[in-house]
Amino acid sequence: MVSTTAHLTGFGIATPARVDQETLWEDFFARHFSGARAAGRVFRSSTVRRRHAAVNPLVEDVSTWSTEARMRRYAREAPPLGASAVAAALADSGLAAEDVGLFAVASCTGYTTPGLDIRVTTDLGMPPDVQRLLIGHMGCYAAIPGLGAVADFVVARRKAAVLLCLELTSLHLQPATGSLDQAVAHSLFSDAAAAVVVRPEPTRGALAIVDIAALTDPAGADHMTWNVTNLGFRMGLSPRVPDVLSRHVGPMITGLLARHGLTPADVDAWAVHPGGPRILEAVGDGLALPDAALAQSRHVLAEHGNCSSATVFLVLEALRCGGRPRAGRYGVAMAFGPGLTLYAALVQAT
Repeated sequence: MVSTTAHLTGFGIATPARVDQETLWEDFFARHFSGARAAGRVFRSSTVRRRHAAVNPLVEDVSTWSTEARMRRYAREAPPLGASAVAAALADSGLAAEDVGLFAVASCTGYTTPGLDIRVTTDLGMPPDVQRLLIGHMGCYAAIPGLGAVADFVVARRKAAVLLCLELTSLHLQPATGSLDQAVAHSLFSDAAAAVVVRPEPTRGALAIVDIAALTDPAGADHMTWNVTNLGFRMGLSPRVPDVLSRHVGPMITGLLARHGLTPADVDAWAVHPGGPRILEAVGDGLALPDAALAQSRHVLAEHGNCSSATVFLVLEALRCGGRPRAGRYGVAMAFGPGLTLYAALVQAT
């Protein structure tokens, strides 16, 4: 019988050079946010210890660069990082580049044409008839709708697909300001590329993609924004975001699980996008999860920061390497972003 389920069969992660959070604060951001009296407390409470930066502000201050200059730098930095992540995912899946039927790219931090979708397919030797999809400017939750799109392709076409999430948030360092919400954003965000391979048939250790769910609260549309300005892309963050999430995450996730006769107690692995420590607290409270359930999300936040759309795959891969979810058991991956939008994927280990 032909399977009607797509399967995650390979992961690949690539990151630029690592930078220490305390060093970033002491040697750059303390001066950059000298007008924001609470900025030091914000950086310390972020729980981020290390981040990755394609453009390190300790070496190169791009805060006054035009958006055009930042996009030129994106075009230089992003393709090799993306190719590295995709090559690793293909190797993990045991799939050759010429066997890929669809290559999808999610990114909200840079745009260029010919874009990453063309550059990476060419660099890795994917066939000239490979289909391509670009998912732009959705923000931190883009990995989940991207996963849904490639899974639908895999089921319909019976061909393998690759999804690459690549974010270079370091390119969008904003000018010095006394704005505390900018201190919050700059204390959290980081760079990374994460790629996954999705195939019609499972391989050993694969994750079946069971279902995708989404919820958008238009009343919170102004709580999280990502606006294109003349000086890069500017993040807007409201302190009300965790409260909105805590109100919606419980009903949304229990509804997703109920469609399959499950409850949160049946979930063996929680891959929650670590938007920040308060976000993780809101999710934990909203779902009544024990602290241990979000340990990998907290670890990824500490060691990588918030890498926007790539982050949830970093958490899911860390869980997979730790043997979760166990064979036959379920996992939930979820992420949040502008809208205010929540997305979640239900997976099952084969």
